[in-house]
Amino acid sequence: MTLASPQQTLKAVFGFDDFRGGQQAVVSRVLAGHSTAAIFATGAGKSLCYQLPALHLPHLTLVVSPLLALMQDQLSFLTRHGVAAASIDSTQDRETTRDVMERVKSGELKILMISVERLKNERFRHFLRQVKISLLVVDEAHCLSEWGHNFRPDYLKLPDYQRDFAIPQVLLLTATATPTVIADMGEKFAIAPENVITTGFYRPNLELLVAPAMEDRQQQLVEWLKPQMQPGSEAPTIIYVTLQQTAERVAKALAAQGIAAEAYHAGLDSQRRDEIQRQFMGGESPCIVATIAFGMGIDKGDIRNVVHFDLPKSIENYSQEIGRAGRDGQPSTCLTMAGRDGLRVLENFVYGDTPEYAGIYRLLEEIAAAGQAPDRQWEVLLNTLSRDTNIRPLPLKTLLVRLEMHGIIAPRFAFLAEYRLRYHIEPTELVSRFQGERSAFVRLLVDNIVIARTWGTVDFELLHQAGLAQQIDASRTRVITALEYFQDKGWLTLEGKRMTDVYEVCQPSFAIETLASQLYDDCLNRERIEIERLQSMLALFESESCLMRRVAEHFGDNTFDAPLESEQGHCGHCSVCYGHPVKLPDAPPPPELTAADFQRYATPLIECHTKQLGQPPNAHRLAHFLCGLTMPIFTPLKARSLNGFAVFEQRAYPEVRQWAEAML
Repeated sequence: MTLASPQQTLKAVFGFDDFRGGQQAVVSRVLAGHSTAAIFATGAGKSLCYQLPALHLPHLTLVVSPLLALMQDQLSFLTRHGVAAASIDSTQDRETTRDVMERVKSGELKILMISVERLKNERFRHFLRQVKISLLVVDEAHCLSEWGHNFRPDYLKLPDYQRDFAIPQVLLLTATATPTVIADMGEKFAIAPENVITTGFYRPNLELLVAPAMEDRQQQLVEWLKPQMQPGSEAPTIIYVTLQQTAERVAKALAAQGIAAEAYHAGLDSQRRDEIQRQFMGGESPCIVATIAFGMGIDKGDIRNVVHFDLPKSIENYSQEIGRAGRDGQPSTCLTMAGRDGLRVLENFVYGDTPEYAGIYRLLEEIAAAGQAPDRQWEVLLNTLSRDTNIRPLPLKTLLVRLEMHGIIAPRFAFLAEYRLRYHIEPTELVSRFQGERSAFVRLLVDNIVIARTWGTVDFELLHQAGLAQQIDASRTRVITALEYFQDKGWLTLEGKRMTDVYEVCQPSFAIETLASQLYDDCLNRERIEIERLQSMLALFESESCLMRRVAEHFGDNTFDAPLESEQGHCGHCSVCYGHPVKLPDAPPPPELTAADFQRYATPLIECHTKQLGQPPNAHRLAHFLCGLTMPIFTPLKARSLNGFAVFEQRAYPEVRQWAEAML
């Protein structure tokens, strides 16, 4: 549906009389054919910046989004307004996905939403090359910058995909990008500075409070919150914590004081999380105590309080999380209960993601070995590779993307390594539904897929050999195509698992040691940036100048527009403007580490590691163990159950590691 002007579309389709700040500037640039970036404060209406142009552009608008919740939220909005939009995601069955792809091919759909991971599928990339795409939209675009607070390695490949699919322009959307991140994003997609539109970060309805955390932080929270949570007039509230167990503990403490609160974290099953989110959105549950797993895709206008019970992970996270308050424009409060006590845990999360040099070296050795094979193909089961190299999955994904950018490897396709099935009709009946060679092929399948009780595992090599003996094509591709067809007909259920990515080794000969050192240095640099980010956040909460202004300046917003009744550069509604700047008390120094501590807490891992792996752990592994930081090698060692695991989680990781090196 294409209307005469964007203004008419705004009214006729979306029901709005006027554009909000920055929207019109972005829409006009996109419709003029310019690649554009929209840096809008949380809740400022970024999504309309692609939704409206999509109706005026001739071909498909492809939206890459990092989270299913974000996609579903935006899709339901588009559906309500009669816009032809759909997503392809991991929750769908094959038939739904095929139907969406047909609608894309026919030109019926104006907007298609996908996750960035979907682009790793070679068949899907092949499909997109046959589709005319007018615009690539990158939601949460800060994820593509390594200087950003939420770097996702797969985002780095988006500029290549834009070229590959011949998409003439891009639109980048984010609420949290510093000047460095904006410059990085602009450079990667060749966006001219005049096509970067920023709305500013000043939110006049948000009150920013910082209170030093008291010894009994839970009671401090209860006393602050209780007056606002009277039965029948509870103020919708999100309380952010760092750890899952803290979420459970705080929710329980609030409930004991008569405040209906639910814990929300990644440790709950998805059904329970969905139920809690639905109850909160519907106003049945007034208070959520959550890890940062909660909030993305939440568009609830009347959230009156956002409380940080623990320190946020960065100024970017803080800005994103407080941005969920008061989207209806009504006064809302953002309270940070700040103390240095949780800082060590946040810092240790950063150190926990840095892999061992030996793991990087092992990874490169495996690639070099695959490069010597005739086809130079390298099959990767991420979890297996993670275990073999002792590198956690996310840093491992980052390393694989870096190796792509170095031209060492290139992704070719992905497949499921294992399939199993169970019949809904008798196997003999299945065979009888076909004639001639096809009947013989189906008989071959039925005879060679052995059912144990209910399920049977598909052995592709066995089927191939049996096919050769009977001169029947039983190639892997044909078998999977047939089994998927049977599933579509409802004759059986097919399940696949163990997703395997296949890479080509493009440079079989490379200097392993040189590249390993370079990649390890990259990891250490990333670690340093993240630690500096935490220090910047602490400096914000201890600021003696207006908090709202400090946040705005962090994001390069120098147009800070204070209310007329306030002094220049003062918002008039934060702790500092109220005359209450905060000095965070230092955490009490922990007792000195001793040889007796080493004997007591490190020995269990040393003994277990030596017994099972034939050598003692290095200082890196010991420090991870003592600080409670997981690594793949700990799973087979059952390290979490050993005495000493996480005993020093409140201590600084570098200090523990240095001590472990000295003791070893």
